[in-house]
Amino acid sequence: MADDRNEWRQRFSSTRRGARLARHLAVLELCRWDFPLGGDESDRVAQVVAELAANAVTHGSVPGRDFELGLRRLDGVLRVEVSDAHAGRQPDLRPAGDGHGYGLRIVDELSDAWGVTGRVVGKTVWAEVVPRRRPATGARP
Repeated sequence: MADDRNEWRQRFSSTRRGARLARHLAVLELCRWDFPLGGDESDRVAQVVAELAANAVTHGSVPGRDFELGLRRLDGVLRVEVSDAHAGRQPDLRPAGDGHGYGLRIVDELSDAWGVTGRVVGKTVWAEVVPRRRPATGARP
């Protein structure tokens, strides 16, 4: 792992409970990085994590395999990465209907960029959020 202040990773069970826990822990990590709870960046990243984790559980789950959430700060960008073990189903923006298909549309709206990267086993869906302001630490009026 790179600098602990700029990268965080955790594995979660491929369950709805695991997806909820991923969202909560992502928000806590953002607080440690001086992006306060309820702030624009925290809210955007929390929703992106919720959607990508739900997709990993719903569409990328392989029995007996967890999904992994990673958060990174790279050159002023907050990057969310959700990796699962299912390589066969690649996410795409499909027409929404029947109450399904909104997750990646939400990710597309809230993030500044997103995509999919193949892995030896599975895939990683990532999204980048550019903060609209600097973190609170060291900020002076």
